[in-house]
Amino acid sequence: MTREVRVGVGFIGAGFARSTQVPALRACPGVEVLCIASAHREKAATVARELGIPHATADWREVLAHPGVDLVCISTPPALHRQMALEALAAGKAVLCEKPTALDAAEAEAMFIEARARGVLALLDHELRFLPARQRARELILRGELGAPRHARVAYRSDNRAPSSRPWDWWSDASQGGGVLGALGSHAVDALRFLLGREPSEVLGSLKAHTAKRVEEGSGVSRPVTADEEATVLLRFAPDVTATVELSSVEAGEPVHLVEVFGARGALRVERHRLWRSAVGSRTWEPVELPALEALPAGLPDNEWARGFLLFARALVEALRDGRTSVEGAATFEDGWRNQLVLDAARRSHEERRWVEL
Repeated sequence: MTREVRVGVGFIGAGFARSTQVPALRACPGVEVLCIASAHREKAATVARELGIPHATADWREVLAHPGVDLVCISTPPALHRQMALEALAAGKAVLCEKPTALDAAEAEAMFIEARARGVLALLDHELRFLPARQRARELILRGELGAPRHARVAYRSDNRAPSSRPWDWWSDASQGGGVLGALGSHAVDALRFLLGREPSEVLGSLKAHTAKRVEEGSGVSRPVTADEEATVLLRFAPDVTATVELSSVEAGEPVHLVEVFGARGALRVERHRLWRSAVGSRTWEPVELPALEALPAGLPDNEWARGFLLFARALVEALRDGRTSVEGAATFEDGWRNQLVLDAARRSHEERRWVEL
């Protein structure tokens, strides 16, 4: 593509697209949002009216068939990712797929292999990689500023799924890829791999669903909750680095979202989109200077996910306009497969009550 060519975008899924992806991509020069699909036709139509998208449909294949679409954004439950991604790649479209990559590593590997064979841009939406705090932290860690890394920790806590009155949806269903391990554990694993620049070698996982049943909205049917609402994962990174991942969608208190890395000489903490540093012996955290936060385009919520996605969107659109098939620093389908290997190992570890080697 040349810089004069506009980038056409089509969306499959109307959740994250509605709140974040459409406003962020539209803020990039030369982007045209052409169509949106949802399994619920009325939802697609409502979002299309709200955001001024020309075409709404219940058939996701219409997005792939649209001649003006260059980039397909897949934001559906994980059980649908493999088929949608493979068909989008076969149609010659660039693909941005939500995390977790797929239901399991076998599906994720098929997506990775197809993307490599097609030679088109295919990325996972790990937008937090693009936050200046995380990029600066990675730079400091890989440069050896902390000394030899020893331990890392990722923690996410909220109570957004704690109320028993919350309706049953795909998040409650393991067969659709629901659960906190996939939704947030995928981000946690990707953050550790990205920041440490190395691959985990062993995994120990413990998962728990605290809610037995929820009522499905619309049908009124009480359905079992089969997906995890809490997850604790221990990882070993060869030769001598350990990591802890603590995730919950049902814990009260102030919401928490942080990543910490501890080395022989000091530590770093990324909390949302801010970075802190501590030297051994100081017993204090000092802020690390980062670029000033910019004003967000209209419609974008002010949180780390939206800020990260806006920066990611700019790099993604620039790559498409330049005809490139990669974005520096972005998570590829290979990264998605490697992340999924860890999630699968955590589930297997929980079932077998043992460490699982990768």
